[in-house]
Amino acid sequence: MKIDKDTVVTLRYKVSDAQGKLIEEAKEPMAYLHGGYGNTLPKIEEALDGQEAGYQTTLALAAADAFGVRDETLVQTIAKKDFPAGVKVGGQLQGRTPEGQEIAFTVMKIKGDTVFLDGNHPWAGKDLRFSLKVTEVRAASSEEIQHKHVHGAHGHHH
Repeated sequence: MKIDKDTVVTLRYKVSDAQGKLIEEAKEPMAYLHGGYGNTLPKIEEALDGQEAGYQTTLALAAADAFGVRDETLVQTIAKKDFPAGVKVGGQLQGRTPEGQEIAFTVMKIKGDTVFLDGNHPWAGKDLRFSLKVTEVRAASSEEIQHKHVHGAHGHHH
């Protein structure tokens, strides 16, 4: 079966930086609903469109096509007294951007009475290389299409 809109694609992937240093390797295959639902990066969907199980590729994506360029307005500081107890460097807090959009902030450092937060994706601003191998392609169920994501093994569970 060819990868097309409303197919479920299962793949193994590795993510490396532009120099080829491994950043993440999936231990389990990942499944996503293909067809512009925002379940994976648009450039990955573009590269896999029309392919079949067994297809392998490596994509080099500029930061803008991967997790975006860094946005320094998402780097914020808050007073330690306003900070929830028990959150440590590397932890995440839900917060809002100046425009009111809800995002996860990562605690970068705590210095004196100030906590430094970063709302950028950890890979924002990085050119990345994605090594992909399609292991399975199947038709999506009507429920998956309605919910705009995969259910069951390697997908989303309710």
